[in-house]
Amino acid sequence: MTHKLFEPARIGDIEVANRVVMAPLTRSRADEAAGDIPGSPMNIEYYRQRSNAGLIISEGTQVSPVGKGYMATPGIYSDAQVEGWKPITQAVHEAGSKIVAQIWHVGRVTHPNLTGGVQPVAPSAVTPKVIAYTRAGKVEALEPRALSVAEIKDIVAEYRRGAANAIRAGFDGIELHGANGYLIDQFLRDGANKRSDEYGGSIENRARFALEVVDAVVAEIGAGRVGIRLSPVTPANDLADSNPQAVFGYLIEELDKRGIAFIHFVEGATGGPRDLPGFDYGWARKAFKGTYIANNGYTREMAIEAVDSGRADAVAFGRAYIANPDLVQRLKLNAPLNTPNPQTFYSHGEEGYIDYPSLDKAA
Repeated sequence: MTHKLFEPARIGDIEVANRVVMAPLTRSRADEAAGDIPGSPMNIEYYRQRSNAGLIISEGTQVSPVGKGYMATPGIYSDAQVEGWKPITQAVHEAGSKIVAQIWHVGRVTHPNLTGGVQPVAPSAVTPKVIAYTRAGKVEALEPRALSVAEIKDIVAEYRRGAANAIRAGFDGIELHGANGYLIDQFLRDGANKRSDEYGGSIENRARFALEVVDAVVAEIGAGRVGIRLSPVTPANDLADSNPQAVFGYLIEELDKRGIAFIHFVEGATGGPRDLPGFDYGWARKAFKGTYIANNGYTREMAIEAVDSGRADAVAFGRAYIANPDLVQRLKLNAPLNTPNPQTFYSHGEEGYIDYPSLDKAA
């Protein structure tokens, strides 16, 4: 029996060979000393190995030095970074897959040790209870500085530049990281946004930044090449909202009006329980006419059921793709999966990055 999960699809303007998506995965293997540049031979090989996915969403890629929240994560704001991404996107395309760049700004979830000494910025001066991992070790996050309206406009322009650079680098589109407690999410949720100007207070005001960013990148590269990742109820990075259904319901209705390619939903707590209350994903599936990409703890059986039933259009896999470069083949055959090694998730070499065996090598 064939399943829709393994059939071709169209995600906005992007034709994909199947509906298995490789989720964005921070791996901390960019060349930090050279300016957060990707494109080393092992970076190219990592993405090439996983090009059986219908769509690859790149690791989080910062739109400015101040938007960086983790060691050795790549950027998309300099010409050198664009050149570094080119052989990666070329390798993915040659292997038959498509790839979009996840562009992000972490906002308050960082430390001056990662931003060149610059104080973290956020909608409001609310300190998150998080730990930043820096070259100097683990450090507690500091109080961020509230952004001025002029600075907010500048960051919107940084996202637009990041989208343009992604297309220059050979990506098929972009995913805005609006999830997991980073800057777009910080504006949306009242746990972090205490503003009283046009970017705070009402739901419409708190969604303004997200929608301005969406409008900017759509104007730059077209709606059919734009997606966004959302996590309405996750507590990741010490973020919460008093009424996520109302906030994200409004946002999704506005996104639908703009005709973007996809919304990538983290259902429940990121990397944790899926059954958290507060948001109706079934409602979102009906309210948004673009592609619904489901994520968070999906097994083979869950993914097949979700796509066959129409509950989702595609399913994104994260940790399974770290350890199984040939994940689509394994899912098709219902073959055993390699077990990922968390000790090497954020290390800086080839171990735990490009040395997981494929079925062929295992045989």
